[in-house]
Amino acid sequence: MAVTDPQARTIAIIGGGPAGLMAAEVLSAAGQRVEVFDAMPSVARKFLLAGRGGLNLTHSEAPDTFVSRYGTRRAEVGAWLDEFGPQQLRDWTHELGITTFVGSSGRVFPQEMKAAPLLRAWLHRLRAAGVTFHARHRWLGWADDGALRFSTPAGESRVGADATVLALGGGSWAKLGSDGAWVPLLAARGITVQSLRPANCGFNVAWSDHLRQGFAGTPVKNVSATCIAPDGTVAKHDGEFLVTEHGVEGNLVYALSAPLRDAIESAGSAKLHVDLAPGRELRRLTEDLMQPRGRDSLSNHLRRRAGISGVKAALLHEYAAPAELAAPERLAALIKSLPLRLVSLRPLDEAISSAGGVDFAALDANLMLKALPGTFCAGEMLDWEAPTGGYLLTACFASGRTAARGVLRWLKRAQPALAGPLPDR
Repeated sequence: MAVTDPQARTIAIIGGGPAGLMAAEVLSAAGQRVEVFDAMPSVARKFLLAGRGGLNLTHSEAPDTFVSRYGTRRAEVGAWLDEFGPQQLRDWTHELGITTFVGSSGRVFPQEMKAAPLLRAWLHRLRAAGVTFHARHRWLGWADDGALRFSTPAGESRVGADATVLALGGGSWAKLGSDGAWVPLLAARGITVQSLRPANCGFNVAWSDHLRQGFAGTPVKNVSATCIAPDGTVAKHDGEFLVTEHGVEGNLVYALSAPLRDAIESAGSAKLHVDLAPGRELRRLTEDLMQPRGRDSLSNHLRRRAGISGVKAALLHEYAAPAELAAPERLAALIKSLPLRLVSLRPLDEAISSAGGVDFAALDANLMLKALPGTFCAGEMLDWEAPTGGYLLTACFASGRTAARGVLRWLKRAQPALAGPLPDR
């Protein structure tokens, strides 16, 4: 039902992604007048694109394991998830008429595997609750009188609001709206913003012309990989990755991108140790490779004795010296731990998400900027990161809810006669 209370306060939400829309839902449900502004022609474009291959909403793993995925920010993000975690997200999705299921990997998807039906149902509910949307409104910061400035097709517009939620996204996928243009606007107000860096990203490798020309675009399947972060922590992930013209990308690489990125920033390069035969014990693999080759070529010997062929064999030849290929013990060791040297990160705009953002020291527990009372932040623009697998989306939804409830608490303190009670959920 649309807001009709003449005492309702006007809340501006800048950014129409999952965090901003969730803030709009909580605030409109509490009887506030909500205006959503987005720079793009329509809202949630990155959300829609992320769901084209199957919308991974969240993950079904145990809560302690789930919150550990947020690394050094597990305490901050964990506080959001205590209020609105994976199960609450699934329940909310079901309320929209979208059923979910748990895949074989533990990931949670909508039954239709798409983002569009969920977004349509959500926007219908928000509009019915009185939320107003303003497309093609790019935020330009604040006017001298505190009004919000926007660039629009009709020229500059200024909007007054009783409170503001900034949900402007990170720095990746600029064509969908997450371009990091907000960073200097906050920095000019004295807000500490950690540099935006690629997360869940690909890396550059100095491939030989032979490997690049023969295997770019080829997946390397059924492998395991480890890397060592600058603090000595060892990270490991199983799965597959893709050899690209420039280097490597794919789910296995994305899962390890944070420690790999940190190693590159610390030392100038990083080593990704790939186990090309994770199901084979080193001792047994060595014994198999020591068997006489007879008339077999090295390629046939590797295929028959170690199950190594195609792109895996090409990677071995890329990194192994001729003497190592001829020595079974050394060859087996390389198969079990092939050191791919990553020389740099792919550009931020190619990354699935970004690290860095508004420093948590600049925020209170309600995600309000300490230096700008009444202004709250949510979503990927905050300084946290997570791997793919539903963790990014879950935390974005949860942060939007936390910020919205923070707005209501702040209104209640600042204008108690005009602020209603907090919603139950």
